[in-house]
Amino acid sequence: MEKKNVKKKKELHDEIEIPSDINCIIENGEIKMKRENKEIKRKLNHLIDVKIIGNKIILNSKRSSRKEKKIFGTMRAHIKNMILGLNAPFQYKLQISNVHFPMTVEVDKNKNELIIKNFLGEKKDRRIKIADNVDIKLNKDIIEVESFDIEKAGQVATNIEKGTRVTKKDRRIFQDGIFLIKKPNRSFL
Repeated sequence: MEKKNVKKKKELHDEIEIPSDINCIIENGEIKMKRENKEIKRKLNHLIDVKIIGNKIILNSKRSSRKEKKIFGTMRAHIKNMILGLNAPFQYKLQISNVHFPMTVEVDKNKNELIIKNFLGEKKDRRIKIADNVDIKLNKDIIEVESFDIEKAGQVATNIEKGTRVTKKDRRIFQDGIFLIKKPNRSFL
């Protein structure tokens, strides 16, 4: 009998450099990064070994199956986004579009909500919660959502878009709503 060629799977390894002005620690299965008054936390996966040595974050995985490769790439992207967000905030832009009824949008800082009035002629205001550490700016018909945490900024932008979703009406006629036009590193226009 002939021996089959068995390929030995390689270990996964990557090093991410930490900028000097960012403090990074690992405790209780979480990685925490802090710069000035901004702090981001992320849970770590037990399949990926994460260590901080000097000014580098070292990611290792003994196995390199499909599952580990996916988790490894995701963890690497999350850590890089944490570092990028602490250096410069992530920004999403949304376009306010009204055809039938003039809707007004305002931000209530006390309740941390975005209020949409007169959407499709509705008497009741639509209210969308804004996550902590997310800033919203209104410029005429553009809403800018900014945060150093990409997940919070993206979730708020999605909640705003879903908050003005039109149901049970013909979308070709009722084109009112608030639509995402720009994500970090991408533009839809």
